[in-house]
Amino acid sequence: MTTRIKKLIWTLLTLVWLLIYVFVARGVGVRILPHAQWWAEFLYYALAGTLWIIPPGLLLSWVYREPISKSNA
Repeated sequence: MTTRIKKLIWTLLTLVWLLIYVFVARGVGVRILPHAQWWAEFLYYALAGTLWIIPPGLLLSWVYREPISKSNA
């Protein structure tokens, strides 16, 4: 599979992941945080705002991995 195709797949998966993540994170925030103290709310949104990048970041190693040629296999 070419790197170009892998990048397209990665982009589409990242967009789907973000949509799911946003709705889940918002749902958790709306249900749990209304009565939380300001620092707990701040901590939650700081973590939720940065942790989304872990799955797409892990997929990047797959995107840029060199294809295995049939002569080397």
